[in-house]
Amino acid sequence: MKTEDYNQLLSEADCLYTAEQVGAALDKMAAAITEKLFDRDPLVLCVLTGAIIPTGYLLTRLNFPLQLDYLHVTRYHDHVSGGRLDWLSEQNYSLQGRDVLIVDDILDEGVTLKAIVDHCEKAGAAAIFSAVLVEKCHDRKTGVKADFVGVQTEDRYLFGYGMDYKGYLRNADGIFAVKGL
Repeated sequence: MKTEDYNQLLSEADCLYTAEQVGAALDKMAAAITEKLFDRDPLVLCVLTGAIIPTGYLLTRLNFPLQLDYLHVTRYHDHVSGGRLDWLSEQNYSLQGRDVLIVDDILDEGVTLKAIVDHCEKAGAAAIFSAVLVEKCHDRKTGVKADFVGVQTEDRYLFGYGMDYKGYLRNADGIFAVKGL
């Protein structure tokens, strides 16, 4: 992507949440997570690639013992609609008997989060919690709910804070909606 194309997409998008608003949402999430997990020594699972940024910001707000790992599960492959769920990498730590906190960028339909929760259950996790920076509001969900939600949005194609548009704009400092999608 050329810089001018990047800048044009960013300037034409609707800013749904500024960096300051996202920061406040992360503060609230961290407070709720701390209240629930501060004495449980959880394993935090970052869902690549989208959750890298939200996980990083969230972890700096959690002041209790935890371990960090990742798994890479995707449905989008730099496209604007989800397809087949691909497991590119599983976590390194054992989940057996662990309290697990899954951190993802967005809860849209819930296909990915449900598969990860199922994976953690099969691997013997003692308790499973989930945190998402963004939850879309619509009626296409699979029934899965996140335990901790940063912000809610209308059903639009989003980018920024880890969410991408065709593989780009994950680094946008805010949560934006693409016009026309």
